[in-house]
Amino acid sequence: MESVTVKTDETNNGTDTGKWLVFIAVGLGTFMSALDGSVVNVTLPLVSKYFSSDVAAVEWVVTIYLLIVSSLLLSFGRLGDMKGHKRIYVAGFLIFVTASALCGFAPSLPALVGSRGLQAVGAAMLFANAPAILTRTFPGNQRGQVLGLLGMMTYLGSTVGPSLGGFLAQTYSWRAVYYINLPVGLLACLLSARFIGDDRRTPLPEERFDIRGAFTFSAALILLLLGLNQGHAWGWLSLPVLACFAGSVIFMIIFINIERRSPSPMLDLTLFRNRIFSASTVSAILNYVSLFSIIFLMPFYLIQGRGFSPAQAGLFLTAQPLVMIVAAPLSGWLSDRIGSRVLSTLGMGILTVGLILLSRLGSTTPPGMIALSLGVVGLGTGIFVSPNNSALLGSAPRGRQGIASALLASARNVGMVLGVGIAGAVFSSVLASRGENALIDAIHYGFLTAACIAFTGMIVSSIRGNDNKSAEHGHAGSV
Repeated sequence: MESVTVKTDETNNGTDTGKWLVFIAVGLGTFMSALDGSVVNVTLPLVSKYFSSDVAAVEWVVTIYLLIVSSLLLSFGRLGDMKGHKRIYVAGFLIFVTASALCGFAPSLPALVGSRGLQAVGAAMLFANAPAILTRTFPGNQRGQVLGLLGMMTYLGSTVGPSLGGFLAQTYSWRAVYYINLPVGLLACLLSARFIGDDRRTPLPEERFDIRGAFTFSAALILLLLGLNQGHAWGWLSLPVLACFAGSVIFMIIFINIERRSPSPMLDLTLFRNRIFSASTVSAILNYVSLFSIIFLMPFYLIQGRGFSPAQAGLFLTAQPLVMIVAAPLSGWLSDRIGSRVLSTLGMGILTVGLILLSRLGSTTPPGMIALSLGVVGLGTGIFVSPNNSALLGSAPRGRQGIASALLASARNVGMVLGVGIAGAVFSSVLASRGENALIDAIHYGFLTAACIAFTGMIVSSIRGNDNKSAEHGHAGSV
């Protein structure tokens, strides 16, 4: 294991007050990032009208952000391990806030897309280092609790985002959704600079940033996500989509070969020899695939299948994150006391039940049953996420916390695109084979597919091995 010299500001995070000030700084950043991710979609019709652009062009405002964030997470996680998580995190805030201002001032659609790309660079720096900072700041017996609270901030931002975005865009302008990041981001940046301890380290002389690994991994992930994201528009068997998937496989093979030979790899593949680490990563991906299948399918059911207005549909959809806001911190707190394996397995099991309930929704299902089914999904996800994240981060050495954090964020983005892609493929295939009147059937099979994926995640979580609490906590602090 490599030697690490860390400079730590004990006055800032060595006390209970200091630790929670660090959490406030990181939590604000997480809330802002989640808010931004959920608020932008609401403005796309207004942006399209303002710039007189078609929908396909405007969608790149979202697509470019997703591609760049996903492709850079691992690189910034590794840089955080090498140069210090605080430095990368604070720099990420400055880039994110600056890019938000540029988005708000954008004079054209290409300028907006370019500014969103820059914003994604800052977001990747934040996402890749936030959990690592909290894992380093809080002791092992509080890791689940603080990660649960961080999850609560994520769900809170996602819940508030659509309604706040709609209000700002309707009352002021679509530009206001970007300006809202400025005061929140600057406050979080100042708190982070002041209260997060200095964790700069002195790397070994032979330790270098793996540029070839970073490039090949980014290329593989961009091609994979681009193919999945554009599959509906281009056609799943079209030449561009097949070329994206083939290119992704080729670059990933090259990446793995580079990492096996590199003395200072971008991704330490030996981490995956730890069954808790590898199984927690796979479970996280499967959880997000299931979750984002719901986000894709439910609007079709509520608006087209049941005739609810967009506002009513949005109200129904808040049932899931509201339950997650409550369940995530409680589950995280409990995982510090009884371990994470049972809770993460239970969470995936409840999620499976919730998806089965959603698959049984029909054209006359009472509104209360719709909300209850979404609440069950939220309960399962809220119970799963914090313990699983704690297990993954706890099984990685301290010198690889940035990589572990980046993998968590990557799992979310890959799971999101896979979930939408799989649900969309099932949905459109059933509609194509049975006609427009088969909308409820298409949604039924989409949710059943997601339930099978969640059930697989439950099995993976249950067989990942013993997560003995004391061993897990000790490993998290090893060097």
